[in-house]
Amino acid sequence: MKREDLSSFYERINYTTQEQVSAERSHINLFERASCQGMHPYSRRDYYKVTLIIGEGRLEYANRTINIDRPALLFSNPLIPYLWQPLSQEQEGWFCIFNKAFVHQRDELLTELPMFQLDGQHIYFPEESVVNEISELFRKMMAENQSTYPFKQDVLRSYLHLIVHQALKMQPVNDYEPPLNASSRITSLFLELLERQFPIDSMQNQLQLRSATDFARQLSVHTNHLNRAVREITGKTTTEHIASRIIVEANELLTHSDWSVAEIASSLGFEYASYFNNFYKKATGKTPREVRMGCV
Repeated sequence: MKREDLSSFYERINYTTQEQVSAERSHINLFERASCQGMHPYSRRDYYKVTLIIGEGRLEYANRTINIDRPALLFSNPLIPYLWQPLSQEQEGWFCIFNKAFVHQRDELLTELPMFQLDGQHIYFPEESVVNEISELFRKMMAENQSTYPFKQDVLRSYLHLIVHQALKMQPVNDYEPPLNASSRITSLFLELLERQFPIDSMQNQLQLRSATDFARQLSVHTNHLNRAVREITGKTTTEHIASRIIVEANELLTHSDWSVAEIASSLGFEYASYFNNFYKKATGKTPREVRMGCV
């Protein structure tokens, strides 16, 4: 699956930016959704995006399908591929796109918040009064983005934080309590290390850590200690977490890439395609080829 960067995005919507766009240079931009209508291709994007959706449609992400029938606030990040299919003629609202350099220029706290985490909540349904407040923030961002003020990125960052906090208010505070004990910390580090290996967006980018021992070595803990901690906190074994994540990535590649089954097997760290076939069928009840044929 090809990853879309900001330059590719601008090319897709036929937009000419006035500044140089690169991964190393801080960049943020604002658009009205009405100016970028149509189905968005299912892909991973090499940038962050915050969208206020006003209009009906279907959102597919992280093996989930959500029907949007009321205003929604969507947070997407480079880790999660998604597809948006509009189902109504009215498609209003705004979206803001920015790269990692924009975040890292001042603080990294923004991307550490739940809505930008892989396992966090990414879609929110604000009440009408909150929709109006968020709409006004986007209008102010649009106006600021057109200004010549030399520190406008700092102003835009402040507005973005306000939008994020509107979303955070929609969830219980307890959802964001940090880990309190050693087992929680080890489990959190394990899950973060597991997710860092994905997405597999190149056949040269093979999966390196595939066993509990591999992860324990990276985390400088004994394998048994890692297994006990992960099972205590999650109720699942380390091996189950690894296998489950590999299956998720396999489904993404089988459904949305043109790689052969053998190439997918190799990218996921299987020495032989037959090993991958057996692993996949044991987990899902279907062969990789059956899943792929079902997508044709």
